[in-house]
Amino acid sequence: MRKRVWMTLGAGLLAAGLGWWSAGAAPGPAEAPAPASAPAPAQPAAVASRAPYSAAGLKQRDRRLSLAQERLARAQETLASYRQATVYPPESRPLREHPDQLRPFAPIQQSLPLRRPGQAPASGVHIVTTQEKVFASGAETVKLTVAAVDDNGQSMPLTIPRAVAFDLPDPRQAAGRPQVAIDFNDAGLGADLLAGDGTYSALLAPSLQGFADYAGTVRVQVELNQDGRSGMVSFDVVYQPLVPAEWGGIRESVVNGSLVFDLQAQVHQAGRYVVNARVVDARGQPLALLTFNDEVGTGAQRFRLTLFGRLIRDAQPAFPLRLQDVEGFLLLPDQFPDRAMLPRRAGVVHTSQRYGLDRFSDAEWQSEERNRYLTEYQNDVDRATQDLAGLGGNGP
Repeated sequence: MRKRVWMTLGAGLLAAGLGWWSAGAAPGPAEAPAPASAPAPAQPAAVASRAPYSAAGLKQRDRRLSLAQERLARAQETLASYRQATVYPPESRPLREHPDQLRPFAPIQQSLPLRRPGQAPASGVHIVTTQEKVFASGAETVKLTVAAVDDNGQSMPLTIPRAVAFDLPDPRQAAGRPQVAIDFNDAGLGADLLAGDGTYSALLAPSLQGFADYAGTVRVQVELNQDGRSGMVSFDVVYQPLVPAEWGGIRESVVNGSLVFDLQAQVHQAGRYVVNARVVDARGQPLALLTFNDEVGTGAQRFRLTLFGRLIRDAQPAFPLRLQDVEGFLLLPDQFPDRAMLPRRAGVVHTSQRYGLDRFSDAEWQSEERNRYLTEYQNDVDRATQDLAGLGGNGP
């Protein structure tokens, strides 16, 4: 009897538990999932288009757009600048680009204090010096001048007790040449042009003053006395006894739309020669700096200087043109001095014929290097343009 009661009670508890579990596991009406086929509610088109661009996103996009525009502007400027700078070849350039080459044979002038090494300078006096040139070869001479002036540029009395020339050899070599006296005078003698003007002049002639077989720096040291106050100045000349070539005549012709000057020469030593000359027009207006830079053999040779046709067309100079102030040297690599000078040709050395501008080409200079650079710079522009277009922007 008791056993049946416990069995009946257990069955009741089991039925109640199963009922509780079933009630907790079944989903209620609010939790029922939506049917699989039901579409998600659509957003308005305007809202969808703005969704990827928050305020920060729009700011970042504007920044990228600005950078892309700047890159394109730089690429376009680089291309235009390079194209403009290379319209003419390197060996035929407007003389205005080289103002320091307008007067290549002008004396080198300096204003120095009056003093001796290691001493304070004297007040109220300045030593003005000129030196005709720095490099000399063969029998060339170099004119030197010295004068004393006050703070207002007025001449002051000056005497030169002593002036000597001596070699400054390579430190690896032993010095051994005796000093040579150099005569500075203000008496209108030798290199001095005007007696008593306060300017003392001297002529250094290395080949005649003990340096004919010497290649290196010759120093001229000048002791000064201005009203009891002493000082010293020095001049350095780089001398090379070798004269590598001698000049001959000049021929001109129009070749491929450019005006060509062939400078004839008898070359004694083969090597790389550098020659510069200036061209001015009939009105004296500077036109071009012409350069020759190439290997040359011995014997009868020519140094070809080409005045580019496009440069003539752009400048529209007054004919005839004048070729003037020719300088050149043989390059001596890995030694000092590193050059042997050709004789200077100062002033006008050739006057051209008269030509009409239509005789000359207006084509830009072309070379493999220039074409390669133009292509690369154009590629930079194209890439920058594409990048900008990808951001929805326009060119600068």
